[in-house]
Amino acid sequence: MSLLHPGVFQGGDASRIAASQIASSVKSSPGGFPVCDVSSLTDLLRDSAKGTVAKREGACVLIELCSRDVKAAGEHQTTGFVVDLLKCCADKHSKETQDAAWRAMEALARTMSPHGLRAVLPALIDAMDPAQKWQTMVAALQFLAIFAQCSPITTSEALNDVIPVVTQMVNDSKVEVSLAARECLTQICASIDNRDVEPFIPALVSATIDHEEVIECVQKLASTTFVQTVTAAPLALIAPLLLLGFRVRSTATKRMCAVIINNMSKLVEDPEDAAPFLPKLMPALEKAKEEISDPEARTVCAKAFAQLQSIEERLATHVSVKANVDVVSTQVASAGIATEKQQYITTLVSSLVNCKVFDDDDWADELKAYGVEASAAKQMHAPLAKAYFTDAVESDDDDDAELLCDCKFTLAYGSKVLLHNTKLKLKRGHKYGLLGGNDSGKTTLMRSIANEQVDGFPPASELRTVFVEADIIGEQSHLPCVDYILRDPRIKKAGITTEVVERMLLSVGFGEMQNGVQCLVTFLSGGWRMKLALARAMCLNADILLMDEPTNHLDVMNVKWVEEYLLSLKNVTCIIVSHDTGLLDRVCNNIIAIDTLKLKQSRGNLSEYVQKNPKARSYFELKSSTGFVMRFPQPGFIDGVKSKTKPLMKMAGVTYTYPANNEPTVKDVSVQVSLASRVACVGPNGVGKSTMIKLLTGEVVPQEGTVWKHPNSRIAYVAQHAFHHIEQHLDKTPNEYIRWRFQHGDDKEALVKDTMTLTDEEREKCKEPCVFELKDDKGNVSKVKWRIERLTSGRKQVKKEYEYEVQFVGMDYNANRYVTASKLTKWGFTKHMKIVDEKVAQRAGAFSTPLTNVNVENHLEDVGLDKEFGTHTRMAALSGGQKVKVVIAAAMWNQPHIVILDEPTNYLDRDSLGALAGAIETFEGGVVMITHNNEFCSALCPETWLMQKADDGIARCNCKGDADWMAKQSKLAVKNAIKMDEVTDALGNIVEIKEVKKGRDAMSRAEKKKADKVRKAKLARGEDVSESDGEDWE
Repeated sequence: MSLLHPGVFQGGDASRIAASQIASSVKSSPGGFPVCDVSSLTDLLRDSAKGTVAKREGACVLIELCSRDVKAAGEHQTTGFVVDLLKCCADKHSKETQDAAWRAMEALARTMSPHGLRAVLPALIDAMDPAQKWQTMVAALQFLAIFAQCSPITTSEALNDVIPVVTQMVNDSKVEVSLAARECLTQICASIDNRDVEPFIPALVSATIDHEEVIECVQKLASTTFVQTVTAAPLALIAPLLLLGFRVRSTATKRMCAVIINNMSKLVEDPEDAAPFLPKLMPALEKAKEEISDPEARTVCAKAFAQLQSIEERLATHVSVKANVDVVSTQVASAGIATEKQQYITTLVSSLVNCKVFDDDDWADELKAYGVEASAAKQMHAPLAKAYFTDAVESDDDDDAELLCDCKFTLAYGSKVLLHNTKLKLKRGHKYGLLGGNDSGKTTLMRSIANEQVDGFPPASELRTVFVEADIIGEQSHLPCVDYILRDPRIKKAGITTEVVERMLLSVGFGEMQNGVQCLVTFLSGGWRMKLALARAMCLNADILLMDEPTNHLDVMNVKWVEEYLLSLKNVTCIIVSHDTGLLDRVCNNIIAIDTLKLKQSRGNLSEYVQKNPKARSYFELKSSTGFVMRFPQPGFIDGVKSKTKPLMKMAGVTYTYPANNEPTVKDVSVQVSLASRVACVGPNGVGKSTMIKLLTGEVVPQEGTVWKHPNSRIAYVAQHAFHHIEQHLDKTPNEYIRWRFQHGDDKEALVKDTMTLTDEEREKCKEPCVFELKDDKGNVSKVKWRIERLTSGRKQVKKEYEYEVQFVGMDYNANRYVTASKLTKWGFTKHMKIVDEKVAQRAGAFSTPLTNVNVENHLEDVGLDKEFGTHTRMAALSGGQKVKVVIAAAMWNQPHIVILDEPTNYLDRDSLGALAGAIETFEGGVVMITHNNEFCSALCPETWLMQKADDGIARCNCKGDADWMAKQSKLAVKNAIKMDEVTDALGNIVEIKEVKKGRDAMSRAEKKKADKVRKAKLARGEDVSESDGEDWE
C-alpha cells in the first residue's frame, strides 16, 4: 500500500507539510517505503519535463525529511536516490528544485551511516565527470566534503578511489567547480589518520593545486621520519606528488622522491594498500635509476625500486584481508536479515571489515539502528573476524610461566625507523637471544626498554629492568670500583650498602686484582670493565637483565663463568645481544630476530632457530653471507726494506708499572713484528695484553727496556675501547672526521702519544744551547752555541744515518742546518725526531690517494659503511658496529704497513666479522691482534703471543705460545662461579634465598616432562626411585 500523498507534489509549504506526515509513516514501517513508492519517486525525479517541476521538488523535499527524521529505517532506500538527486541539483527549469535536491543531499551526507559511503560513492564519482553539468559536479564535491567532516574514518578508507578524481577538478575552468574541488580536497585529506603525514597535509594539498610547489613539498617530506603504518590513504595523497617529482629535471628532487618511497614502503604492512600505486611508481623509479647522471642518486633510486619489488613479491602470496562482497553477503543472508535490506547491510558490514572494527559490540551498536539484532550482528562477526582479523600467533608450549610483558610498539632512532608496529612477549625465567645485523636496532631497543621509552612495557615500579653495558663514565673513572658502583643513581635509590657491593665484586673475581675491590676503574681492562658492569647489575636484583654483548673483552674462562651465572638465574628473564654463537646456543631457550622492522620470536636455542631459518646459518660461519667483501688498502714500499720478514717494530726487555700499582703489569717483554707477521695475542683478562700493545705502539713509555719502530713504517692501531678515537668528534660525519684527521697529510691521532709528548723536564733540556762547529772559507773551525727552536719536518739519509733539519732561536730559515740523529738524541730531541718520522711516513702514504670527499666515501664503502652513513649521517647516530668500521677505516686510510687490532671482533655482526677476516687474509702487511674469539684468531694467525702471569703474579709474554690455548682453557672448570643464595631488596635488606622443591602440581608442563625424563633415566640405571624423585628433578 502506497504511503505517498498527493499534497507532497504541490510544491512550496504544502509539499513540506505532506512530506512530514509521510516521513512519520515511513519511520513506523519496519521496511521503510513500500517498493511501489520507491519506483514512483525514482520516476518523478527522472522526469525532467517543465510541467513536473513541482513534483520533482516535492520528491526532493520528501527525501530530505526522511533522511533527517526517518534516518536508519529508510536509509537503504534513500541512498539509492543519490544518482537522481545529483541530476536534480542541475535542474534547468527550477531553482527551487535545485535547492530542494541539494538540501536532500546535505541531509543524507550528515545523517547516513559512516559505513554507507560505498553505497553512494559510484554515483558521486560519476557525477564528477566533466561531461556532467557543473551544478551536479559541485553538489557531488560538496556532499563528499560534508561526509568527510562527519565520517573521517570511512572517508580515509575510500581515498584511493576519490583523490584521483577530485584532483583533476581543482583547476577546472568553471570557478565554482574549482573552488568546490579545492574545499573537498582539503576536507577529505583531513581524514587521513597518520601523525607523520598530518603536519604536511596543507602543503600537499597546495602542491596538488599548484605544481610549482612540488619541489618544496617533496623537500619537506624527505626530511620526515615515518613511524606509523602506511596505509592506502596517505599513499593516495602522496603518490601523485611523487610522480610529479620524478618529472622534474632536478636530480636532487628525484633522489628525495626515491628516499620518501623507500622510507614509506618499509612501513606498508598490507601490500594491497600499495598495489594500486605500483604500476605508476615502479616505472618512474626504474627510469630514474637508469637515467639519472649522479651514481649515488641512482643507487638511492635502485634501493627504493627494490623495496617496491619486495611489496610486489609479497602480493603474489598475500592472502587478502579486504572484505569479499560475496563472502559477506552469504553471512548477512544466513543471519536472517530482511531481503530488502541485505544489500545495504552487506555494504555496511564490508566497511566494518575494511575499517578494521574488531569489537563485535561495535558491530552490534552500528547495525542496531538498521533493525539487526545484537545476536545476528555477533553471528556475522564471528566467521568474518576469523577470516579477516586473526593474527598468526605462534603456539607457546609453556603457558604456566609468568607473563612479564606483552606489548605492541614502534621504535625509531633519529630519522631511521628500527621497529614498526611489532609485538614483544617476555616470560619469567626465559633467556632470549636477540638477533639482528649491525644497525638493526638491538642496542637501541634494550636502551629504550631500560629508559621506559617503549609503549606498553611495564614501568620500573612494576618490573625492575637493568641494562648491562660496560659504560665507564669518564668523570668518575678515577674512583675505586666500590665507590664507582655506589655512585650509580639506581644503586643509591635501592639503598645498596658498601658491604653488598664488595661481596658482589668479590664474587665476580675482583679479589684477584692487586688492590682488590679498591682497584681504580681507569686501570681496568675491557674484560674487567664488563665484570664491573655485571657486579653492578647483580646488586640490583633485576626481574629482567638486558645484556649488550656481555662477553665482549672477556677471555674464555670468564665467558664460561658468565654462561654459568646466567643459567643459575632461574627466575630472572634475560635478553642477550651477542655475536658469541656459543653463548646464544648454550644459554638461550628463545630467539628474537629483528627482520623487516618486526620482532619475530621463536622457541629454542640458536641451533634450533637456524634449522627453522636456514638463512640464519651465517651466525655459525666466519664469512660474509651477503657477499660483501671488506678491502684494506695494500701497504706501500718502505725504503731499505727488501724482505717481508725484516722487523719493522721491536721491543726488548720492556717492563711497565702503572702509577697506582706496586708490582709491574708486564715484565721483560721482547717481541718483534714484520710485514709477514700474523700474530694472535692471547691470555686471561687483566694480564696486560693491551698494555703490551700500547708499549709497542708508543701509546705509553716503558720504565725499562727499549722500543723501536722503523722510521718509514706506518702503523694502524685500533684500541680496545675503539670509540675513544672518535668520541670527541661525534658531531662530524665519518667522511668529515677522516678528512679532518688527515687534512695536512699527518695523522693527528698518531701524534698524541706519550712517546711523542714532552715532559716539563724534557722541555727544559731542549732549551739548553747546543755546540756547533763552523768552518770558514779557509778551513778554520770555530765553535758556537745555538739554541734549537724546533725540527722543521725536513729529513734526509746520509749513509746509514738520518739527519734532521733544525731551526734556531732568533735566526731565519737561511741559517737552518741538518743535524745527525745521534747528536739530537744526545741533546734530548728523541721525541721530536719521532714526530718528524711519523709525519714523513704518513705523508708518503698520503701521496697515493688524494684526501677528497669522493675518495674517502669510497674508502668507507670498502670497509662496509654505506654512503648514507659514511657521508650523510653524523657519528653520534651510528650503531656500535658502524662506529668500529669508522675507526678501522680511519686507521687504514694512510696505507699502513702494520695493523694492530685490540679486540676487533667486538660489536661486529657475523657478516662484518667474516668480511673483516677476508680483508686480513688478503692484506699484505703485518697483523697483530688481541682477541678472545678463538674461531677468528685460529683461522687467521699461525703465530701466538701468550701473556700469562708467572708464579710471582707478574705477566710475561711467551712468543711461542700455545696456538690452542683458548680452546683448552674453555674446557677447564669455571672458577668463582656462584649461585645466588641471597639478594638485596629495594630497602637494602639482605634476603636469603632457599631453593624450594616444586610439587608436581606446581610444575609447568615442560617441568613435568623433564621430571619424568629424569625419573625414567634413574629406573633404567637400576637406581632406587622414591615418590619425591619426580618432584626434585633438578
